[in-house]
Amino acid sequence: MQHSMQLLRRSIGSWAMGLLLLLTSCGGGGAAKPTVSQLQASTLRYGQTAVVQVAGKYMRNDMTAESTGCTGAAFRDDSTPDRAVLTCQVTATGPLLLTIRAADGEVLHRDSLSVPLPQVLFVTSEGSIEMELDPAAAPVTVSNFLGYVNRGFYRNTLFHRVIPGFVVQGGGYTTTLAKKDGQLAPISLESNRGLLNMRSTVAMARTSEPNSATSEFFVNLVDNAQLDYQNPNNPGYAVFGRVVKGMDVADSIAARPTANMGAAQNVPVNDVLINLALQTR
Repeated sequence: MQHSMQLLRRSIGSWAMGLLLLLTSCGGGGAAKPTVSQLQASTLRYGQTAVVQVAGKYMRNDMTAESTGCTGAAFRDDSTPDRAVLTCQVTATGPLLLTIRAADGEVLHRDSLSVPLPQVLFVTSEGSIEMELDPAAAPVTVSNFLGYVNRGFYRNTLFHRVIPGFVVQGGGYTTTLAKKDGQLAPISLESNRGLLNMRSTVAMARTSEPNSATSEFFVNLVDNAQLDYQNPNNPGYAVFGRVVKGMDVADSIAARPTANMGAAQNVPVNDVLINLALQTR
């Protein structure tokens, strides 16, 4: 019995000491002040939802977040006092400033993350082509292009128009030259934004109507100054990125034998297929 009483006293003493420490840390009985020690992005890609891990102590769901270049910042329901998960939609490249505030508006943490220029990988039957896009110069065009990429539209489309010394064009037709279903509404032309139709650049194809581009794009095989903006009556074609790896693949596609098939001209005799298009950063 005496031994049991000693154990009980020790347990009560340990509990009381823990309660005293908790009350001290809470300022005499209030909730502990939240702290944030580190931000780390597990997903940070232009045009996609960013996922930012927030490390700290005593964090609560009444904290708020502000951001430049990332809209709709909010904490997920699965956040915990030691690990909060912040999401937002990335709308710019370069420095991304995040500010975490307590419920009373006090700044708990401020940090800058870096959003790289978006890149897209095209895996074709001739090899792989990697493109880097420029959303600062052509935001509408890049967002449109990434929309097609990220919903898998370009899978099993063709490079259906190839002309050596000019361009290789694709992204709108499947085998047998059938127009692929699921194209989005045409976008406004962004041709007068400082990007030129030089070798290795990527631009949107369109009809004679300036604001008619949808999914089709082309890679310039040479400097095509005649495709640049000249004036309102000759607005040119919108460049929105460049090939950073795989121009030899584009040149190889251009060297394929072609023929005229109905109304379509310069069509590769053997299909040049886009097997996969993926945003890699």
